[in-house]
Amino acid sequence: MKKRGLIWFKNDLRLHDNESLVKANEECDDLICCYCVEKSSFEILELNFRKADLMRFKFLQQSVVDLRNNLESIGGHLVIGKVSAVNTLPELVKLYGITDIYAEEEYASEELELIKKIKNLLPNIKFHFFWGKTLYHKNDIPFEIKRIPLTSKAYRIPVAKQTEPRKTFEIPDKINFVKNVESKNFPSCEFYGFNKKNYEKATPFVDGGETAALERLEYYTFKSELLTGYRWSRNLSDGLDYSSKLSPYLALGCISAREIFYKVKSYEAKIKKNQSTWWLVFELVWRDYFTFKGLRMGNSIFQTKGYRNKDVVWENDPSKFERWCEGTTGIPFVDAHMRQLNQTGYMSNRGRVNCSSYLVHDLKVDWTWGAAYFESKLIDYDVSSNWMNWHMQAFEIWYTNPVNQSNKYKAQNFIRKWIPELSDKDDTKVLIPWTYEIPKYVKPIEVYDKWARAINLIKKQEA
Repeated sequence: MKKRGLIWFKNDLRLHDNESLVKANEECDDLICCYCVEKSSFEILELNFRKADLMRFKFLQQSVVDLRNNLESIGGHLVIGKVSAVNTLPELVKLYGITDIYAEEEYASEELELIKKIKNLLPNIKFHFFWGKTLYHKNDIPFEIKRIPLTSKAYRIPVAKQTEPRKTFEIPDKINFVKNVESKNFPSCEFYGFNKKNYEKATPFVDGGETAALERLEYYTFKSELLTGYRWSRNLSDGLDYSSKLSPYLALGCISAREIFYKVKSYEAKIKKNQSTWWLVFELVWRDYFTFKGLRMGNSIFQTKGYRNKDVVWENDPSKFERWCEGTTGIPFVDAHMRQLNQTGYMSNRGRVNCSSYLVHDLKVDWTWGAAYFESKLIDYDVSSNWMNWHMQAFEIWYTNPVNQSNKYKAQNFIRKWIPELSDKDDTKVLIPWTYEIPKYVKPIEVYDKWARAINLIKKQEA
């Protein structure tokens, strides 16, 4: 019997290191390729913003279109569904006589529920799922998922000693695509309720897609050798070159963690091995850890009490939360980062730490509100990394002082760039504008006594 496979691309929008593609090509007579947009991803939440907003939509579109172009360049196609895989996959199975579906394995509840629905609709189809999200394969780490350690160090050291990342999969030399299948255009933004003018103005922080991802990796390593200084530049807030900027591509699987790992190993062998190369790999391992820990903890990572089941008294003032979202809290370091997020879909790690700490510990707003807002806006949104980082900020990490941090990391130019109201202010006024008469910039929600030392230090520097 002829075996016709369907490759269901999801968060693995690449041809390189894609086990689903390789196995489907090995096992099937011919192949159909598809991607399904989930319209529900763009619905408006009770918090009055979308689950995934415009910048995420546009970055996704760029990434899917690049995948389509790459498939077409080797004689293939990409069928794009616009409502849900629940609609598209049964239609393709019936139309083309699909016998097997190949896809990356999922682990979060929403995605697993979607797969469950599709399996129920297609009881006669054989499904093949392959783990491809992490640097280390989940079957190779020296822990059962239910016994993933509660601290990263207890996870990281045994994994490094006992496990090696698997080798990457090469793009097949020849793929037998089903003939006469036409690619589809990515659906219009208006179908998902977005305004066309806003869409045209939207500019994600980096361009989406596998092509851009591989170019970025090559640039950050061998072309510029910026990787050598990563350890010391990674805490900055603005620009493209202080960090790798690979996280948006990892989020949609435009690049694989293993591809990055082996590029770093090559860089260490040919250019330089130092703290920076170690640190970039450490970030990949940390990402793995959150994924596996999220698997262990399940849906508790989305709940206000968290997996630690802690009771915290939240004030949840909607007006304060709105000002935080808009970047009008009156605290420049926070506002600049939030405005950058809203306008580009990206924020530095330093910004995420400060903005989350401020929302949780100063404004006392439920951390899940902030996590949901970041989910809506970040083009590098990753379910485990986002929600677990917010969980840690709420329950495990010490408070971060945004006034001290703005001074420590010399954020004046960054603030001037994103807050035009302060663009002409000197290095002191731009950090603590509420101590001066600056009518164009909003007054702070509150100035806390615990900031006094940092404020005084900035004033002394002026003198």
